[in-house]
Amino acid sequence: MESVPVRCPACGRDHAYLTPVYPCPCGTPIAPPVLRDGTAEPITHRTWNEDWVTVRCRTCGRHDQWPQPELCCPCGTVLRIPVRPATESAPGPDAGAPPTHIPLPRTAAAPRPAFRPMTIRTGRDAVTAAAMYLRWLGYRDVVQPAERPASRIDLRAAGLIAQVDSTTRPTTLRDVECLWLNGLNASVTSVFFSLAGYAQDARARADGLCIPLFVMDLTGTPQPVNGPADELLSTGA
Repeated sequence: MESVPVRCPACGRDHAYLTPVYPCPCGTPIAPPVLRDGTAEPITHRTWNEDWVTVRCRTCGRHDQWPQPELCCPCGTVLRIPVRPATESAPGPDAGAPPTHIPLPRTAAAPRPAFRPMTIRTGRDAVTAAAMYLRWLGYRDVVQPAERPASRIDLRAAGLIAQVDSTTRPTTLRDVECLWLNGLNASVTSVFFSLAGYAQDARARADGLCIPLFVMDLTGTPQPVNGPADELLSTGA
C-alpha cells in the first residue's frame, strides 16, 4: 500500500498518509481510493452523512459505506482527504494485497499487538471505541457508565478518567479544564478523546496541564495530537 502526500493548508506541513483498509464481506481487503492530486480540506463542521464514502470492492463488485479518510495534523487541524467517487473507473489491480489492519503509529511500543478498532456511527460508539483503546494501552477494569454522569466523565479505570467529545465542534478550553479539575480532585490521570479536534487554546492549555489529547476518526482509531498523548501511546498504562 503506497502512501499519499498530503499538505495541511493551515500550517503548510507535509504528511505521508496511509489509507485505512477495511474487510469486504467477501473477505477482500478494500480501501477508499484516495486522490493523489487532490487537496485536503480542514473539517470545521461535521455531519454524519458527509463523513461516509462509497467504496466498491474490486473482487465482488459490492458497494459499501466506509468512513471518509481523515488526517489530524500536529497543528490541530483535522483534514478531510479527497477520494475518487465509486462511479469512476478505478486503476488496474494492485500488485499486492494491502494489510488487513490499520498499521500502528510509529511511536507505539513494539511488543504491543495491533489495535483493532470499531467503526463509529453514533456518539455511544465513540465512547466504546475509546474504552477499547484504553484497554489496548494496558488499562484494566475500564468502566463505561450506562448513563453519562453530571461530571461528563465517560470512562474510568484504575488511576484514570477519560472524556469523549463526539460532537461536531472542536473541543473547547472549558471542556479540557473541567476534565483536568475532575482528575485533580480524584488524583488520577485525565485523558481526552475528540471526534472534531481541539480549539487552539484548548490544545495549548492541555499541553501546559500535561493532558493527553487524542483525535478519533470514524474508523475508531485514536491518534495522538500532543506530547503527553505521544508519551502515553509509547509507554502504555
